[in-house]
Amino acid sequence: MGANGYPILFAVALLETLGLPIPAALALLVAGAASARGLLNPWWAAGGAMASIITGDSLMFLMGRRTGWWLLSLLCKLSFNPESCILRSADAFYRRGRTLLLFAKFLPGINTMAPPLAGSMNMRFWHFLRLDAVGAALYAGGYFAVGLLFSDALESITRGYETFGHILALLVAGGVAIYAGSRFWMMRKGRKLREAPFVEPPAAARELSAGVAVVYDVRSHGYYLPGAQRVTGARRLDPNALNQVELDFPLDKQVFVYCTCWRDATSAQVAHLLRERGVLCSVIRGGLSAWKKAGLPMEAVPAAEMTALPVFES
Repeated sequence: MGANGYPILFAVALLETLGLPIPAALALLVAGAASARGLLNPWWAAGGAMASIITGDSLMFLMGRRTGWWLLSLLCKLSFNPESCILRSADAFYRRGRTLLLFAKFLPGINTMAPPLAGSMNMRFWHFLRLDAVGAALYAGGYFAVGLLFSDALESITRGYETFGHILALLVAGGVAIYAGSRFWMMRKGRKLREAPFVEPPAAARELSAGVAVVYDVRSHGYYLPGAQRVTGARRLDPNALNQVELDFPLDKQVFVYCTCWRDATSAQVAHLLRERGVLCSVIRGGLSAWKKAGLPMEAVPAAEMTALPVFES
C-alpha cells in the first residue's frame, strides 16, 4: 500500500465538504474494498475520513457564521438562479430542523449547504458539532462498510493499480474534469443569453433621468443582506417568478435590468426572456457593482421588500 493513499483519501473527503465536485462516496467505497484486502488500515482510513469531513464542515459552519449569506450565494454560483438555490436550501433546512444534519451528506444540493446554513442561521456550534459528527459517521462509515463487505465485487475497480492512492488521484482528476465541464457548459449557455443588448451605466442613468426608461433589480441575491442597496428608483423583479406571474411593463419606455452575477448571468437571462415577450429590454453592463463604481445614485432597499430568512434561536 502506497503511503500517499491516506492523505489523498482525507483530501477527497475534505474537498467535498468545501463544495468541490469530488466523489468522496466513491473514494470511501474503494477505501473499504482496499481495507478488506489489507491495503489500508480500516480504523485509520474510516476514522481519518470522518475527521476530515467534520473539519471541513466545521470550517464551513464558521465561515457561514462569519460571512452570512455571502458564502451561500458563492456556493450557489453554479446555478443560474442562486437566490432560488439559497431560499430552497434555507427553507428545507429550517423546516426539517437540526435532524437534517444527520443525513445531509446523502442529499445532493444540501450536503455542502447545510454547515454554512447552520452557521448563518445562528445554530449553536457545539450542537452543530454533535449532530455533524453523527452525520459524518453515518456517511463515511456507511460507504466504507459497503466497500468492506463487498470488496470482491469492487476488486475489478482496483485491479491493475499499484496503489490505492492512484485510484483516488484519478477520482480527484475526474471531479476536476466534471467541474471544468460544468463551467464550460455555463459559459456556452451564458454566451447565448448575452445576445440581449447591453448599455453602460452612465448611458442608462441619463435615460432614467430623462424619464424615458425604467430600471428593474433582478439580482439573484441581495434582498436579504443587511444594509442592501439598489439603483435609485429601481423596482424589484424576482428572476425566479417570470413564468409564474403576469408582468406589466410600460410599452413606451426602455426597460433596463441589472444584477450582481458573474458576467451579468441573471440579468442577461431575464432580458432574453423579456425580449422574447416583446419587451424592449437591455442589460446594464457590470450590474450594481459597475453602477456604484461610476458614482451613480443609489438608495437603501426598502424594509418592506427585504426577504426575512429564518434563524434558529440562540
